Amino acid sequence: MASAIHPSVDNGIQKGADNFAGGTLRCQCAHDPVEVRVDSQVAFNHACGCTKCWKPEGALFSVVGVVSRDKLTVTAHAEKLKVVDAQAVIQRHACTVCGTHLYGRIENKDHPFYGLDFIHTELSKETGWDGPGFAAFVSSIIESGTPPSTMAEVRQTLRNKGLEPYDCLSPALMDILATHAAKAKGTYREA
Repeated sequence: MASAIHPSVDNGIQKGADNFAGGTLRCQCAHDPVEVRVDSQVAFNHACGCTKCWKPEGALFSVVGVVSRDKLTVTAHAEKLKVVDAQAVIQRHACTVCGTHLYGRIENKDHPFYGLDFIHTELSKETGWDGPGFAAFVSSIIESGTPPSTMAEVRQTLRNKGLEPYDCLSPALMDILATHAAKAKGTYREA
């Protein structure tokens, strides 16, 4: 039996629409929802098994991608947002009423992902967002209560859905992290 990963994976991963220009993310409040306008397509969208990312009820994974921070604007009810964990690298801004994470931001200018905001495209009614392309931090779902004995099934389900499972980030994102570290150490070389 296939594991339930996340609704946007279980119901079929959507390819992003050509020339998609973004949309509005909304928290799950019935009245006065927080609204965040995103003026670009999402990049590096992935299923994430970490214990920090917001997940819909019953999902093993979140689905999270990145946009340039200059393409994200809180347009309604910013007063309801609060950082979930001020000590975390990614400052996840969540609605204080419904608990939905609207975006995550890295404030450390020395971090290789500084300038990128992390979003959950499922919070948008617009269609055209690029679906997830890989799965990250897969083993971390054990920390959320998934039995280790089911991990082979979970990984196979991810592969069957077209998502390569990683226990860190994808190779392209790991290369960005390593390049940043090499530049900081002075060991970076061009080919």
